[in-house]
Amino acid sequence: MTGGRPIFLALHITDQSVIYFAVPRPSVPTRRADILEAARAVFSQRGYAGTRMDDVAKAIGLSKAALYLQFESKDALFQALVTDVIDRTLPDMVPADFADVPAPALLEGFVHVAAQRMTSPEVAFVPRIIIGEGSNFPDLARFYHDNVVDRGLGMVEAIIRHGVGRGEFICEDPAMACRSVIGALLLNAVWRMVFEPVGAEPVDPAAMARAHTRLLLDGLLVRKDAA
Repeated sequence: MTGGRPIFLALHITDQSVIYFAVPRPSVPTRRADILEAARAVFSQRGYAGTRMDDVAKAIGLSKAALYLQFESKDALFQALVTDVIDRTLPDMVPADFADVPAPALLEGFVHVAAQRMTSPEVAFVPRIIIGEGSNFPDLARFYHDNVVDRGLGMVEAIIRHGVGRGEFICEDPAMACRSVIGALLLNAVWRMVFEPVGAEPVDPAAMARAHTRLLLDGLLVRKDAA
C-alpha cells in the first residue's frame, strides 16, 4: 500500500538479476467529484425519472454497491449534484462583502454572470428537470426552491435593498422586484435547453444580459433630475 493506494509488483529481468518494483494500481474512480460529474451527464441526458443508479455506476465504472456507499439513494445523489452546482455558481455572482460597491454595478454583474452560468450545460439541465418533472417529484421541487431559488432571490433582494439604502435605487417592494430579475434569467435558461434544440431562435446570453440590465436599471435608478 503506497499513499493509501494499493500496489502490485512488476517484474523486470536484466542480464544480472531479477528486479521487482512497485507500481501503483490504476485508481478506481470513487472520488465524490468524479461521481457527481458522471451523474451530471446521465441526469442531463435522461432526466430524473429516466435515470437509475445503475446508469451512473456504469458511467463511471463502479459497482452499484460502491455507489450506494457514498449516496444512499438517487434522490440523495441528485440533491448532492444540485448543491455542488449551486455552491460553485452562486458565490461568483455577488461578492461576499459589497458594502462599498455601487448597487448598479452589483446588479449588472449578477445578471451577466447568471445569464452565462444558467445557460451553460453544466447548470441549465437542473431547472429543466425541476420544471419538467417537479410536479411528479415534489420533494425535489421543494429542495430546489429552498436551496436554489430562495438563495438567488435573497441575493438579488439584498442588492436592491443595498441600492435603496445608498440612495441609488427606488423600489417600494424589493422582495417582489427580485422575482422579476430571476424570472427572466430562468426563462433564458429554459429557452437554451428546451426550445433552441427544437428550432427556436438562439438567444445570446450576453446580449440578453445587457438588455435585461438596461430594463432593470431604467426601472430602479433614482433620477437625479426628477422634480
